[in-house]
Amino acid sequence: MATTCKQKNIQGHPCFGGNYHKNGRMHLAVAPRCNIKCGYCTRKHDCANESRPGVTSRLLSPLEAVQKVREVMASEILGQVIKVIGIAGPGDPLANEETFDTFSRIEDEFPHLIKCMSTNGLLLPEKIDVLNGLNLCSLTVTVNALDPDVGAGIYSNVQYHGKRYSGREGAQILINNQLQGIQKAAEYGMTVKVNTVYIPGVNEDQFTKISHAVKKLGASVMNILPLIPQADFAHVQAPSEEQVDAVRKKNEEIIGQFKHCRQCRADAIGLIGQDVRIARVGCNVTSGVNGRPSHR
Repeated sequence: MATTCKQKNIQGHPCFGGNYHKNGRMHLAVAPRCNIKCGYCTRKHDCANESRPGVTSRLLSPLEAVQKVREVMASEILGQVIKVIGIAGPGDPLANEETFDTFSRIEDEFPHLIKCMSTNGLLLPEKIDVLNGLNLCSLTVTVNALDPDVGAGIYSNVQYHGKRYSGREGAQILINNQLQGIQKAAEYGMTVKVNTVYIPGVNEDQFTKISHAVKKLGASVMNILPLIPQADFAHVQAPSEEQVDAVRKKNEEIIGQFKHCRQCRADAIGLIGQDVRIARVGCNVTSGVNGRPSHR
């Protein structure tokens, strides 16, 4: 492994020990397209009271996203809370040019805010240089399997460089790129978190393998997420809290575990678990942290 660059500053990031009770994040839903089909993912509907990845009340253009950041940062309360600007969908950020345009605009106007992104990692090796140039500080990569046969049971297809792959072949391409991208991100000094969805009966034997592999490549923390039964896995019962805690405890001996995840929406704003809602760009924030009005 190449010499690691100086670690980028993520002080205040609520997902990396940055006091999530006081520091918040803002997700910008600018990335609608996705290049893989995960069996546990559906983006067909949005409920105002629903918190899960892949949903948003509306998509934003890069210009609208920056305007929304301006509004939130001008808020008396939220302006003091928000430390991180993230892009987490509703598709895969790296499959959308809007992601890079948005981050560039945020870097120009709000360079003090931490830039963070979540990705499936398929395009990470070829996009990591661009992300580093945009001063991306932290990165989350969802890795659900290292065994391509297991991955074939999770991903229906992978769209890569104009060709559609399925089964073991598609899963192997994805896994290879995820691992290569994680290593490159760590070498750039980015703080890397790995998400792994716990799918009972499918990938239980993969957690320890993933922990060892990503730790060796430079990842610093792992986030084991319980399955939300939907789409192809609607019939699978979600793991219990006790099951998830047991897996986290076992893997904590290998790599740090993130334990306060709330499986955030693509348009989440505020403290983890205490999001506010802004109906549209141009309207005032009507509810704030802990239910208090932030500005009107």
